[in-house]
Amino acid sequence: MTDHRLWSYKEIAAHIRVQPDTVRSYRKHGLLPAPDHVEGGKPYWYADTIRTWVSRRPGNRGRKE
Repeated sequence: MTDHRLWSYKEIAAHIRVQPDTVRSYRKHGLLPAPDHVEGGKPYWYADTIRTWVSRRPGNRGRKE
């Protein structure tokens, strides 16, 4: 099943257990995938996009989601 809920920095941060500013820094440094949607200048990502990114992140070491 595909999860097309849109996540902001806040939801991504909660998912990977960091602060939203950390996620913003990841994007600034090119470590986050390109946003799936931009609305009012704010980026959003599909939950599936982020889950795939998390599973491929260096240092993931099989971490459970």
